[in-house]
Amino acid sequence: MDSEHDVLIVGAGPAGLLLAGDLAESGIACTVVERRAGESELTRAFAVHARTMEQLDARGIADELLKTGIRNPVLQFLKIDLSRLPTRYPHVLVTPQYNTERLLRKRALAHGAQIKTACEVTALRQDASGVDVDVQAADGTVQPLRATYVVGADGRNSIVRRSLGLPFPGRSAIRSMMLADVRLATPPKKPPTVGAVGDAFALIVPFGDGWFRVMAWNRHHQMSDKTPVALEEIRAVAQRALGSDFGMHDPRWLSRFHSDERQSPRYRSGRVFLVGDAAHVHSPAGGMGLNTSIQDSANLGWKLSAALQDRAPDGLLDTYQNERHPVGRRVLRMSGALLRGVLTTPRALCGLRDFSARTVLRIPPVARRISRAISGIDIAYAAPADADPLVGKRAPDFVLSDGRRLYEALRTRKFVLVASVDPALSPSVAEPWSNEVEVVTPTGSTTKAVLVRPDAYIAWATSQQHPERRGEEIRQALAHWCGAGTSPRQILPSH
Repeated sequence: MDSEHDVLIVGAGPAGLLLAGDLAESGIACTVVERRAGESELTRAFAVHARTMEQLDARGIADELLKTGIRNPVLQFLKIDLSRLPTRYPHVLVTPQYNTERLLRKRALAHGAQIKTACEVTALRQDASGVDVDVQAADGTVQPLRATYVVGADGRNSIVRRSLGLPFPGRSAIRSMMLADVRLATPPKKPPTVGAVGDAFALIVPFGDGWFRVMAWNRHHQMSDKTPVALEEIRAVAQRALGSDFGMHDPRWLSRFHSDERQSPRYRSGRVFLVGDAAHVHSPAGGMGLNTSIQDSANLGWKLSAALQDRAPDGLLDTYQNERHPVGRRVLRMSGALLRGVLTTPRALCGLRDFSARTVLRIPPVARRISRAISGIDIAYAAPADADPLVGKRAPDFVLSDGRRLYEALRTRKFVLVASVDPALSPSVAEPWSNEVEVVTPTGSTTKAVLVRPDAYIAWATSQQHPERRGEEIRQALAHWCGAGTSPRQILPSH
């Protein structure tokens, strides 16, 4: 293993692998170290929401992931309709986490990232110019590595976070949740299937390959995570919560876990960053964990690339904390409220709970707001007070004049400047930034020029009310977000 790295990523889960692919595709030398010896066939996460699918679309792998799972237009756990979301992916995709990891790993390796398995970080130290990391191999030997930046993507028990001395405050949301991957003799006719009766909860989700994930909880039998789980225990809870165990048999995995609600107050310490479960953990309600983790890395990757290539505006790396910490806090609160609403309702009031939820979700503005929040479509980042209202918002996908979609243009990992054709700006105002920015033209007319970040959020926008100033505004925006450019010559026409 090389001893010098631009970025060292600790953990080869979805967050670490997406980040590795983004960095490598941008020309950054990065290495992932993972304590597991190989790929895992077992997983807790299985829900991929619309905003995550859009991020994968911007990397060219969404369609391949769609082939591995089942698209559900309704989030059965909460009876929330996703079919009207303003996206190419108006559903939740149910697919085992290992399918997502395999595609992300394949992409990272194809772009030149190194992935070292059976290696565990044991210590971390940083100074003004870099980070020293001790990595222990399976045979016990320890190798010191040095990186310009380190990213902890190593889960809830993150050694990176602990090495930084960062706290992880919070509480347990639920104890003794049981998991199993099983076959079913008589699968439910309309999966996923969910039921809660106050003291028992069960959820059955098909993976599409003959295996089903079962989650079950019994208020009256809460054991430690280390207590073995018997299939009969899960079958009994399913029978109580769902009215049937559907003939569960041949389990390939049985486990028991507890779910915490925790968040680090800081996602960055000097040259070290936290993403995913290393930064935040929350209840499984709504299936938002894997999605929030992947979107952390989508936010951080282009910023690290810009910093390492001397293109970053002042304070860019600090915006990772400012943008993603509020998202993590919101997901923690939202998933916790959903979980408690399902599991803490007395059995006698379950019918009233379900009726109230159905009534509320029939109100279109409420249903729209909830579906967009859980899917991640409504995530937006704070913008300066004088910025255009579009700044910080998710960039919607649309067709360009060359026949591509915006999210296909984003696959270069560059900024994308969306602007109408304007003969007055010749030569192109963006030419000095051609290595960092792709200029595209939308179909139809537009009253905006928009600069889209590599993570598909809007960095800058202007109305075209003053076209004589438009070129100068674009130049200033590109200089701010993408550096000085490659040509010092005058690029604006004289007026």
